[in-house]
Formats: sequence, C-alpha cells, structure tokens
Amino acid sequence: MLGRRVMEFCPKCGMRLILEKAAKDGEPVLLVCPRCDFKKPMTVEEPITRGVRGHLGQESITVISEDQAKIRTMPVTKVECPKCGNREAYWWMVQTRGADEASTQFFRCTKCGYTWREMD
Repeated sequence: MLGRRVMEFCPKCGMRLILEKAAKDGEPVLLVCPRCDFKKPMTVEEPITRGVRGHLGQESITVISEDQAKIRTMPVTKVECPKCGNREAYWWMVQTRGADEASTQFFRCTKCGYTWREMD
C-alpha cells in the first residue's frame, strides 16, 4: 500500500510549500515558500515515483480504486456485461494514452462487478 503525500504550508505566511530539487547530489530536497522564502528540508518517508511498474515493466494504471468502487455515484448506462450478461453498468473515462489521443471509456457491471473497457 502506498503512503499518502501531505501538502505542507508555510508556518510564516500560510502559502503552500513547493518542491525544490537539490542542486547537487548529497544536498537535501527542500520545500520552499514562494512568497517569503521560508525553506525546510523535505523528509522522505517513501520514494517519489512517477508511476507504479507492473510485473512486465509497463506502467500500470488504476482505473478506479476498490474503495471508490464501493461508492455507487458513477453514471450508469445500458450495455451488456461480457461476463454475466447483465444489461447495466457504471462508466467513466480515463486519459490512458497521450494527451493527443482519445480517452478510454471503462465499464463496471452493476451486478457482478466485472470491469472492461470500450474497444476501438
């Protein structure tokens, strides 16, 4: 399970602190206030990553978490589930490829919970 990253604010003026990379190896990464130049070293409890790698070295995409799946506020459409034949599913869109390409539409069956995506 991944830890949470917490937004931090300047104790002097209340502005959100921004990340400033270290100028040289061995120097600490700093959190800096853009308004009053308050600085503090960032404490790293987990590595900073850009994505989670799958078992084949490909970047994996979480289309919707299990906790979010329990919340039934997503829109519903009439489409047949390929697993159980139910004719109703929740749907959502995710930008899984480059910004210049179309989004991918995902469906989750309201009956069995099977998730699939719209095929081009």
